[in-house]
Amino acid sequence: MKKERIVIALGGNAIQSGDATAEAQQEALKLTAKQLIEIIKLGYQVAITHGNGPQVGNILLQQINSDSNQTPAMPLDTCGAMSEGMIGYWLDNEIDVVLNKHKIDKDVVAIVTRVEVDPDDQAFKNPSKPIGPFYTEEEAKRQMEETGAVFIEDAGRGWRRVVPSPTPISILEHRVIKNLVDNGNIVISAGGGGIPVYRKDGELIGVEAVIDKDYASEKLGELIDADILMILTGVDHVFVNYNQPNQQAIEEISVEEMKKYMKEGQFARGSMLPKVEAAVQFVESKPGRKAIITSLERAIDAISGKCGTRIIL
Repeated sequence: MKKERIVIALGGNAIQSGDATAEAQQEALKLTAKQLIEIIKLGYQVAITHGNGPQVGNILLQQINSDSNQTPAMPLDTCGAMSEGMIGYWLDNEIDVVLNKHKIDKDVVAIVTRVEVDPDDQAFKNPSKPIGPFYTEEEAKRQMEETGAVFIEDAGRGWRRVVPSPTPISILEHRVIKNLVDNGNIVISAGGGGIPVYRKDGELIGVEAVIDKDYASEKLGELIDADILMILTGVDHVFVNYNQPNQQAIEEISVEEMKKYMKEGQFARGSMLPKVEAAVQFVESKPGRKAIITSLERAIDAISGKCGTRIIL
């Protein structure tokens, strides 16, 4: 009997708890690995993705602060690769430890992943994804004049650079990832949504953009023929009327019902909406697929149907 294949998309809380030091983030990943091993023990074929928002923002800030002729700042796509390698290395180590502790004979590998985007994607005409530190209006306008970067005022907290967030159309390493998972390996990939690239005249060109991790996870699930997409976030369920007196947790729901809630504007654009959209797209991509949205702490309960939001066709 074929083992079910699951893509697990880790949210930012799986990596960082407020302390940006390497030690603190590795400690957070120890706890994450202890949760993940419970799913691995059930016999699933596992592919893992993760966010990188705070980490890539910090790397970008380091690049800006050290920019000089001797140490020129690296572009955003390269900063994304740095963060993907860094987090992948940490998570590799922690999963290895729990595999050995539980005497599970599996290998774990992290892959720096390139995600293909369309250079004509409308997102490039409307940068919307905030990255990096906050600036005063004067500092932001100076950088816009000097570099051509786009900055916007962000909810009264200052000015931030915004970059495009294009839709992923393919994952260049998907055949390698599928082959590794087929052979029983645990694969960490598409970190931070992957590194956005596009093709031009036979070349692959990295772009200053950020791909949403949930959309990249969904695309990976399709390409490696996963059965389940599990998106782990900061809440146990998806809610309608969130933070209102009539708030209600969604447990099991059909794609059509979820689409109705999406049309009603029930889910925040920069928060739950991308997760719900990715889940719906995955379930619709092939009969028999399902998606689960829950917290890291309740992941194993959600697998058994005791918690979380399950989206089915």
